[in-house]
Amino acid sequence: MPLSLTDVLLIPIERPRCGRCRTRMNLSSIVPRPDHCEKRTFECPNCDFIETRMVSDSVKSKEVTRLAENIRPPA
Repeated sequence: MPLSLTDVLLIPIERPRCGRCRTRMNLSSIVPRPDHCEKRTFECPNCDFIETRMVSDSVKSKEVTRLAENIRPPA
């Protein structure tokens, strides 16, 4: 089943588990990149472990672009 525009915009940011102690990590920063990705940095509140992930920007994904281009006023 395809995602709707509302579904994509309301997807929460995943909080990964720490690789050391398995505690849920906190998002500490998001840095947008020119290739429509985001660099997300997570910090563990328990052991101070830091993890960085590159994530595609869901708002600029092909699915959202396709949905936005097909929105038309009512006839």
